[in-house]
Amino acid sequence: MPQHPPCLSLRQVRYAVGSARQTAGVKEILRGVDFTARRGEVTVLLGPNGAGKTTTLGAAQGLIRPSQGTVQLLGQDPFAAGAELRARVGVMLQDGGLPQSQQPGVLLRHVARLHQDPWPVEDLVERLGMADFMTTNIRRLSGGQKQRAALAASLIGRPEVVFLDEPSAGLDPQSRQMVFDLVQHLRELGLGIVLTTHLLEEAQKLADSVFILKDGVVVRHGTVSELTGDADPALTNGAAPERRLVFVAPRTLTRGELESAPTALELDGSADNEPGARWAASGISTPADLSALATWWEQISLMPGEVSFEARTLEDVFWEVSTS
Repeated sequence: MPQHPPCLSLRQVRYAVGSARQTAGVKEILRGVDFTARRGEVTVLLGPNGAGKTTTLGAAQGLIRPSQGTVQLLGQDPFAAGAELRARVGVMLQDGGLPQSQQPGVLLRHVARLHQDPWPVEDLVERLGMADFMTTNIRRLSGGQKQRAALAASLIGRPEVVFLDEPSAGLDPQSRQMVFDLVQHLRELGLGIVLTTHLLEEAQKLADSVFILKDGVVVRHGTVSELTGDADPALTNGAAPERRLVFVAPRTLTRGELESAPTALELDGSADNEPGARWAASGISTPADLSALATWWEQISLMPGEVSFEARTLEDVFWEVSTS
């Protein structure tokens, strides 16, 4: 499948603060970040606190000048570009950045007048369920309502690229689904969407590609399927995905039985090796692996009470990276 054209590219971007003359010296926040977002895709940037996500987005949006490396946003250096590029980019900040004494309706209509071909305000209001608070001062809105107002403001100019920082933070499930539906619509319209979130289930649901930062450098990137090992083997050089197989043992397993198991076993959510304990078998990737496990059950006269496969999630990958 052909890739969509890139709308954002960071190549070997470094950013440092301080100087050799200062007591604390130079602190390098970004240490050679490579990051690409494409039109018509949702690109998710993940990382533990202090990984460099905010600085990476600052460089991508032209808010800071990298110490080294190149940034191309819609084919231009965003730090040096003028108002024409800014008009093609939407930014939603996590804290909103909205005038607190203003009403969402007045704000959106004002921002719409600044653009040649704005998104119809009424359409955004309907898509984001904002009708009930359009005449309420922003300072009086709930956190979730402010998030929706900030999202609407970032989209009113019909940007080609939009940066969404925690777009569903503080939202109830119904409002979160509205945001998900809108993001899907933006993707269908061909926008490049760069999204950060702490909700890994959200990232797994929305992302076309994921970049995970740690200590100022991208340590993992790919599609969700590639990162979780659930990709089509034809797309991964024939490597089959590894899955965890969880089974319930109706009796206690002896030490000898556990040592004779064909794959590593560990208790899954069960405190003790006792009747009814859940055991997880890792490294199951072929029918032969499954057959070997079934043969072992037969050898030790064990009929599992329950058997299920559990694929790795993006959260599993994130914690592997964070704790390594």
